[in-house]
Amino acid sequence: MSELIDNYSFDTAEKQAAARVFFGKVYGFMFFALIVSGAIAYQYGTIEFYTTYFSTLTPKGYQPNALFYVVVFSPIGIALLFQTMINRLSFPVLFGLFSLYSILIGFALSTIFIQYSLGSIAVTLGVTAGTFGVMAIMGYVTKIDLTKMGSILYMAFIGIFISSIVNFFLKSEAFDYLISILGVIVFTGLTAYHMQRLKQFAHDSELSADEKNKLALLGGFTLYVLFINLFLSLLRLFGSRD
Repeated sequence: MSELIDNYSFDTAEKQAAARVFFGKVYGFMFFALIVSGAIAYQYGTIEFYTTYFSTLTPKGYQPNALFYVVVFSPIGIALLFQTMINRLSFPVLFGLFSLYSILIGFALSTIFIQYSLGSIAVTLGVTAGTFGVMAIMGYVTKIDLTKMGSILYMAFIGIFISSIVNFFLKSEAFDYLISILGVIVFTGLTAYHMQRLKQFAHDSELSADEKNKLALLGGFTLYVLFINLFLSLLRLFGSRD
């Protein structure tokens, strides 16, 4: 981790301009997805919507129905398709998948407005934005190579992902608390790591315009996913229940 990355310092005005354009697109895609997901979650985050579309009345009360599980788990397939087929699919198709992903996540997130107070969600969102911003800046300006750290964090991320799916059905509060603590550490670290990678992509003059557009979209997608997961981890730790 002591290896320097001075080759990506943007030491000319032309490189700085190219970096601004690239990161402008990255954050544009990220904020687009956050706005779409946030608007949908807020609009449909009501008990009436949940009981009408996402649950079925049983002798034990309202239970999640098939549509709910489709909305919650189908983004996983879309994310895998998006990342594995990025070189084969056209930019419009990739953007369509990205948009569909953000819409589905919005519906999945709508349940937090039933579980947590609006004030708690707003405060957690602000804390998430601040934490995310600090880690993004650190990843951008650091001269330490974060590649090894990124590899370790990705292994931890896979563990968190599998554990979250298992606990989705177990519903263990203690396990959920542990996953959330680890999630905050992993997602903040991955934010710094990905910002460093994006800085390298922005600097690479050998990439075509189409390749950079796709990488900017992938970067926006990745930062969006990290932001959402960091937000949910913090909300589960500190959010006040209604």
